[in-house]
Amino acid sequence: MTGDRRTPRIVVVGSVNMDLVLHCAVIARPGETLTGRDLQQHFGGKGANQAVAAARLGAEVWLIGRVGTDGFGDLLLQGLQSAGVRTEYVQRSAGASGVAVIQVEDSGQNSIVVIPGANGCVTSADVLAAADVIRGADVLLVQFEVPLEAVATAVETATAAGVSVIVDPAPAQREVSGAILSADWLVPNETEAEVLTGAAVRDRAGAERAVRRLQQLGAKRALVTLGADGVLLVDTAGQVLVAEPFRVAAVDTTAAGDAFAGALAYALAGGVSESEAVRFACAAGALTATRHGAQSAVPGVEEVRQLLQQQPGAGWLQVCTD
Repeated sequence: MTGDRRTPRIVVVGSVNMDLVLHCAVIARPGETLTGRDLQQHFGGKGANQAVAAARLGAEVWLIGRVGTDGFGDLLLQGLQSAGVRTEYVQRSAGASGVAVIQVEDSGQNSIVVIPGANGCVTSADVLAAADVIRGADVLLVQFEVPLEAVATAVETATAAGVSVIVDPAPAQREVSGAILSADWLVPNETEAEVLTGAAVRDRAGAERAVRRLQQLGAKRALVTLGADGVLLVDTAGQVLVAEPFRVAAVDTTAAGDAFAGALAYALAGGVSESEAVRFACAAGALTATRHGAQSAVPGVEEVRQLLQQQPGAGWLQVCTD
């Protein structure tokens, strides 16, 4: 993917969680009690997931974040380091680490409740302590599971240094600064796009309205991930494109979006075109959905390349005529 270029350098500012995953036939409705099959413990958090995804593909990745002083914190740091993520800027906060409780039903759909813990203690000072690393990166990748003040500081630091910025606006928030929305890439899913723009995203026409609104809000490039319907993108020239999905048997979509974001950062840091980067990211996300778990589910670069070869027509960007 990177040709003769040096190893891509990516900085991620984001959350680190321990995921407690419950597998069940269907997701419980409010007031309903169901019997699940098993409970598993996985390393997670959107920031950590995306950092691991990029590292597994071959990037050099630094994560800026926090874990607690509990037992989960020790395990989470060990997991990041084992995955090849640099943790010099993952600090410890007194108390609990972040935890996510996830229900995964047989269809692969999921529901998630996140308890921030130490993630809520990430500060602008944490980010500025790593300013030199951010300035030396190819890509900065951020999400919204840590305080937005810290996210804004990271985006401003990267932008001032000419570093490309990808913003994954999850979980969805309505009050987001213009500095964050003016990123090089803004990559929400349908729900997040609706919250940011007020435009309903029920089909590709709705997604197109949303991405155009995101550009009006300042994003240089905006896309909306549509799950099984692929990805819709508006590029810097204002052209509307659609990336058709890869055909896979999904069993767990928990970390598919995080794999997409990490793979997009890796591909862009490697210097490929926008369309090839999105195609590569779509393949990584699709592969992740075929496995249970979060960080354990993200693929390596050879697996992504193999899927691209097996389905050469899937994922190519085409002009959207809807």
